[in-house]
Amino acid sequence: MRQKILKLIERNSRIDMKELAEKAGVNEAAVVNELAAMESEGIICGYHTIIDWDKVENDEVTALIEVRVTPQKERGFDRLAKMIYQFPEVDSCSLISGSFDFLVILNRSSLREAATFVNEQLAVMDGVISTATHFVLKKYKDHGTIVHDRDREERMPVTL
Repeated sequence: MRQKILKLIERNSRIDMKELAEKAGVNEAAVVNELAAMESEGIICGYHTIIDWDKVENDEVTALIEVRVTPQKERGFDRLAKMIYQFPEVDSCSLISGSFDFLVILNRSSLREAATFVNEQLAVMDGVISTATHFVLKKYKDHGTIVHDRDREERMPVTL
């Protein structure tokens, strides 16, 4: 039951409890109790809204920052990760495979703020070897939700 509920609310956290119960094959009270239990156990860590920021006037960007570090003896990557994710600017921090160690995501910052954060906070940390910053130019799909309809005609119609 937990797996089914989690998959359903991951797709739509605003799903009606009655509909969620029907799709999970249990009664509504069981769903409410299970959600409360998973929240108190820390399995459900929060609920989010996916926004197509291209449709809102703003100059904010999402920055994806690859960070290469020297893992610390006996503590590995955890201490450095904690130092990074404690910054309020950091939306996400993940240990990744490949040529970099962490992927740090900053959301809703200006280009200047992101560059300042990388240069003055992140790159100068003890243990950080290098960083590479990428900016998201357009999102087409986010958390399984299509946010940009590619089939929609983007040119203005011309009539004679």
